[in-house]
Amino acid sequence: MNQQPIIPPYLKQGSVIGITCPSSYVPLEKIQYAAGVLESKGYKVILGDTCGKQHNYFGGTDGERLADLQAMLDDKNIDAVLMGRGGYGMSRIIDQLDFTRFLQKPKWICGFSDIVVLLSHIQSQFGIAVLHSPMCNAYKEETINSVHLQSFFDAIAGNPLSYTAPPSSFNRAGSAQGILTGGNLAILAHLTGSISEVDTEGKILFIEDIGEVLYNIDRLMLNLKRAGKLDHLKGLIVGGLTDMQDTERPFGQTVEQIIADKVKEYDYPVCFNFPCGHQEVNYTLTLGLTHQFLVDSKGATLTFSNI
Repeated sequence: MNQQPIIPPYLKQGSVIGITCPSSYVPLEKIQYAAGVLESKGYKVILGDTCGKQHNYFGGTDGERLADLQAMLDDKNIDAVLMGRGGYGMSRIIDQLDFTRFLQKPKWICGFSDIVVLLSHIQSQFGIAVLHSPMCNAYKEETINSVHLQSFFDAIAGNPLSYTAPPSSFNRAGSAQGILTGGNLAILAHLTGSISEVDTEGKILFIEDIGEVLYNIDRLMLNLKRAGKLDHLKGLIVGGLTDMQDTERPFGQTVEQIIADKVKEYDYPVCFNFPCGHQEVNYTLTLGLTHQFLVDSKGATLTFSNI
């Protein structure tokens, strides 16, 4: 999509944030704690019907989760929607969502992990910016004053963002300017071939993942490569690769080697160990908008300014 990205209005004091659980179940007390933090920052919070609701693995039945998310998208008084958690479930309802009212008044959609299904769909179909951000589980007494959680409040207010990553022997030096996109690697591969698939042409791609066996990381990267998703990038940012596992017969490569091997013939900058993903330090990324990306001997820097 080459049209000018659409930026939802940034939030200010008194703006309204809705919380819903369109994927997995989240205990109500965790959502209430997150809501309290959001209110302490000067925002009004509306809890959706799925908050604290459970149906097997999910935050309610497919119908309940669909209705709750639809209500949040449609409500013209809600300025941003924060998801309770990821897990699994968004793919089961994405095709039933009606974005008519959302397109009339776009709002910030915030989350990561399984929520990347929705984030990617909104970017690929409508060219609207979204926030790859921590969700309710991240709001804990020991983290509410952390720099990485503060990045969410900076992002949703439209403040400049600048993040750094340490040097890595797997990094490839270079600089780039381009629209940032991406998210969870397994989800990006899962979306390939669907109307929600990520558009990587001329973009900076971010990937992260958790709990995968090494051979599946190889398969997921090959999926993206065979689909042409790695061919014309401006840059590649590799975030957290948490709780990776090997099989009884070792795969023979580390996760960094697997990923580096898949992009070795390209010349765009690549960085590893970026502080974003399924980990304690999970900075908020504004997907769908232009960023500056630099990789050199000191590490990597990603910056965004809406000016």
